[in-house]
Amino acid sequence: MEELELLDTYMEETDSRIVELLRRRMELSEKAAGIRRASGLPAPESELERTVLARAAEQAGDGLADCAQAVFRDIAAADRSRRNEASGITSSAYADIKAALDNTPELFPPRATVACQGVEGAYSQIACDHLFKSPSIMYFDTFEHVFRAVEAGLCRFGVLPIENSAAGSVNAVYDLMLSHNFSIVRSARLKVSHCLLALPGAELSGIRQVYSHPQAINQCSAFLAGLKDVKVTAAENTAAAAKLVAESGRRDAAALCSRYCGENYGLKILRPGVQDSDGNYTRFICISRAPEIYPGADRLSMMMILPHRPGSLYGALSKFNALGLNVRKIESRPMPDRDFEFMFYFDVEASVYAPETEKLFRDLEASSERLRFLGAYSEVLC
Repeated sequence: MEELELLDTYMEETDSRIVELLRRRMELSEKAAGIRRASGLPAPESELERTVLARAAEQAGDGLADCAQAVFRDIAAADRSRRNEASGITSSAYADIKAALDNTPELFPPRATVACQGVEGAYSQIACDHLFKSPSIMYFDTFEHVFRAVEAGLCRFGVLPIENSAAGSVNAVYDLMLSHNFSIVRSARLKVSHCLLALPGAELSGIRQVYSHPQAINQCSAFLAGLKDVKVTAAENTAAAAKLVAESGRRDAAALCSRYCGENYGLKILRPGVQDSDGNYTRFICISRAPEIYPGADRLSMMMILPHRPGSLYGALSKFNALGLNVRKIESRPMPDRDFEFMFYFDVEASVYAPETEKLFRDLEASSERLRFLGAYSEVLC
């Protein structure tokens, strides 16, 4: 035990020396950067970092080379962040945040014209009714038309599904984010309960065709697998499926949708709650044309295009970790104009009022090809 206590003491002393050496290294780096600026010399960050990493690997030897390089990557990132702050470098994304804070009303509007994809009874409409007290809803055929209606000012807001706890992300919405200008102002987490609905007089044993949205079909796969001689057909959305069944006059057809569709389209419930999991939730985002940040915002969303080289994603994630920020979601989507390169989407637990938020955006902007602030908002549980 005495030997262990002695080793612990030595490690504590070593840690103190490492901290002191780190402080000294930062001071030297700052002085060197100041001389380069004063002399008009370039600051070849990538070249200098490669030299440092190669030297660290060589000195550490084969057994510790990877570990040494990982440590020095973090040191280099912290060094850049410190120098950027000292140089007064600002973030254009954070400037957008401050402008939105200054220009947004104190209360989220209870009434507004809102764009939704689908028809009456769709889950987007249900989410919209939870987000607003009395919205005026305009329905559109596609997610892209929702984005366009908001961009054009036809609707002040739009409501779009973004992910489901069982079926995963709504990729079509993420792909459209690349080509449209918008800001997320709120989100809603809606518990989804799918029912099998049909015309009065229909029986489950007589159903031969089921219509629904592909996500709902996926979420009810176990129930559908238990039906015999039934053809499953994709529809634009769950409410459109209910409308199709109601207008078809067929008693051998049914729709997977919400119970509200039964009330809207005169259908009866053949089986309630047929989703695979009772904990089935869909998240919706509420978007506007310009950034609006309402009181209580505790979540940030952003998109990044990172340099196509090893360690880029690690470098971005390390910045969240260094500031103690929890990344709730990360999504990657292929960029259509680049081969095997991706756009990364992040949801982060963070307050726009916290000082680390400005630091986060400054550091991410300096290390990414493109950083786009998508919104700061709170989430409503429906």
